[in-house]
Amino acid sequence: MVRRAEAFRAKQGIDLRTGHRVEVIDRKRRVVQGATREGQGFTQPYDRLLIATGAAAVNPALPGADLPGVHRLKTLEDGRRIKALLSGGGVRRVIVLGMGYVAMEMVESLRALDIEVDMLKPGPAFMPWLAPELASVVHAELGANGIGVHTGLRPQRIEAAGGGLAVVCPDATLSGQMVLAAVGVAPRSGLAQEAGLALSVANSIAVDPTLRTSDPDIFGAGDCADAYHVVTGRKTWIPLALRANRTGWAVADNVCGETVALHGVAGTAVFRVFGLEVARTGLNIAEAGEAGFEPVEATITSSTKAHSFPGASALWVSAVGDRKKGRLLGMQIVGREGAAHRINGAAVALHAGLTVAQFFQADLAYAPPFGPAWDPMLTCAGQLLKKM
Repeated sequence: MVRRAEAFRAKQGIDLRTGHRVEVIDRKRRVVQGATREGQGFTQPYDRLLIATGAAAVNPALPGADLPGVHRLKTLEDGRRIKALLSGGGVRRVIVLGMGYVAMEMVESLRALDIEVDMLKPGPAFMPWLAPELASVVHAELGANGIGVHTGLRPQRIEAAGGGLAVVCPDATLSGQMVLAAVGVAPRSGLAQEAGLALSVANSIAVDPTLRTSDPDIFGAGDCADAYHVVTGRKTWIPLALRANRTGWAVADNVCGETVALHGVAGTAVFRVFGLEVARTGLNIAEAGEAGFEPVEATITSSTKAHSFPGASALWVSAVGDRKKGRLLGMQIVGREGAAHRINGAAVALHAGLTVAQFFQADLAYAPPFGPAWDPMLTCAGQLLKKM
C-alpha cells in the first residue's frame, strides 16, 4: 500500500470514493455510471475523464483453474492469500505455470522458504526473448538452486489429487500443494471498449503521445494503455512501472491545460533470479527482423571487474544492430552484478537513436572494482560493428 485513501482526501482535497465500481462510460451524456459496494447506483458527470484501470493477471484457460490452492499474484490481496497459505506449513511443493518476471521472482522466494518448485510452459524454448547464450546461464542458475524447469509441457487440466493438486499434461503430471499461475497480464480495457474507444496492441487502449484516447476528452494511462516504441516508432504494449507512473504525471498536466507529450518506451526491464541480474532494453534479433530491420547480433562474455581485481565474475552481453543504417536496436545483460545499472546506458542510447558506432565511442566510467577498462557493453558493441 503506497498511500492511504484518507491522505488524498485530507492532504490534497481529492474527492476519492472507495467502494464505487464504474460500470458504464456514457460519452454522449458525459457521465460515468455504476454502483457502490452496498448496491446503490450512482451517476457522476465529467469534463475530462481518465481511465487508469491497469492490467489484470491472466487466468489460465484450464479445467480446474478455479480450484482452491490455485493462485495468481497481481494484487495486494493475492499476496496476502498466498502468504497465509504458505505460513500454514503444509505447502512443500509449488507448481508455477509460466516463466516470466513474476514467475522468476516467486521461485526465489519459495526456495528461500525451503519449498520445492517446478516451473512449466507449453513452448519448447526457455525464455525465448533472451539471447540463447544468456538464456542458458539463467537456466543453469535455476537448476543449481533446485528448480525443476519443464519446457514443452502443455497443461490439459488441474485436478485435486492426494490432498493436493496435480497439473496434468499429455506426457507428464506434476503434483504439489499449490499452483501459481504466472502466465502474464492483460490490459483492463473492457470499459473503454464498451464505450466505443479505439483499442490497440493486445487490446490495450489506444492513446496518442499526450495520452488522449480516440475521444479527446478521455485519457488513458498506466498498464491499460498502449505506447510508442522508441526503436520501431510503432505502437506497443509493455506494462512496466516507470511508464505507468510517467503517464499519470503527464495526464495530470494535460488535463490541467499544459501539453506534455511522451517520447515512448524502449521496454527496459530487469529482474533478479537467485544470484543473477537479468536485464534487457530494446529489441531482440527476432523482434528486430519482424519490425523490418536487417538485424545482426553479437554476444560476448566479459567480467564484472578488472581482470586483476579480486572477486570478479562473468558478465554476458548481447547486442543487436541494424546492418542497413547502423543503428543500435537492443541490448541484454546477465551477470551476478553490474547488469541492472549498465542496461540504463543502453536504454539512453536507444532513446537518442545512436548508431552502434556512436555507442562504441561513448566515454563510460572505468575503475577496477566496477569493470574492465573497456566496459563489457563497449566490447560487445565493438564485436557487433565487426559483424555488421
